[in-house]
Amino acid sequence: MGVLHALILGIVQGLTELLPVSSSAHLNIFPWIFNWEDIGPSFDVALHIGTLLAILVFFYKDWVKLIKGGYEQVAKKKRTTEGRMFWYIVFATIPTGILCLVFDKISDGIVGGIQNMMNTDELTAKMVLIAPALIIMGIVLYVVDKRAKSKTDFKDITFKQSLWIAMSQAIAAAFPGVSRSGITMTVGRGMGIKRGAIAKYSFLLSAPVVAAAALFEMKNFTFDWSFIIGVLSSFIVGMLVIKFLLKYLQKGSFKVFAIYRIVIGVIVFALLFARM
Repeated sequence: MGVLHALILGIVQGLTELLPVSSSAHLNIFPWIFNWEDIGPSFDVALHIGTLLAILVFFYKDWVKLIKGGYEQVAKKKRTTEGRMFWYIVFATIPTGILCLVFDKISDGIVGGIQNMMNTDELTAKMVLIAPALIIMGIVLYVVDKRAKSKTDFKDITFKQSLWIAMSQAIAAAFPGVSRSGITMTVGRGMGIKRGAIAKYSFLLSAPVVAAAALFEMKNFTFDWSFIIGVLSSFIVGMLVIKFLLKYLQKGSFKVFAIYRIVIGVIVFALLFARM
């Protein structure tokens, strides 16, 4: 992976991981369109470290309160909103991690089956999944967001809601193009959680899963300039995107992201047919 490609993909990761448009789709679409080498799972996870750092740094005050609250709830039996939310995240992460591992294997099997059936390369096989996933999830996101009632704030999220939102991330692991943030925000909106609240909770929920994936893949990392540039660029852009999205969702909806997903999905479909 060249430094220039790493920089571009780092920017792409920072832009798309935290918006409900699927970073996995875009990190595969760019190499596929421009005939770059497949980034592979290790560099994909490395780029996610950048956006993970963005979440940790941007919400560092929240993390301090959450960890402190979680500790005090166990050690001092002191019940606070922060303590409750901390343990919601912890307990919701356990089944989510297991499901993600299982669904990731399922995804590999589906891609391999498409690859053999079409007698094509892996990236093209992924596009067969990514194109419809972008479109379908875009439609679902738009419909759910438009019809949902904004009645639940961040501090009022229940354990049941937290569990369903967290476990929905596994669907994104099975089908590239669904989007981790896209599915969690959609499920949250369907439960009546306010847009800004579900965006923030989606970011916080993703941190443990991404951190676990990074630890699992660390042995395969190549700590060269491409790695550094990719992580740094995704971190910087990720910080800007978090700030933008939280401000935008104070008045805006997910409509623009839904439309974007549909347009990109149609373009991928068109390119697939053109290359047959």
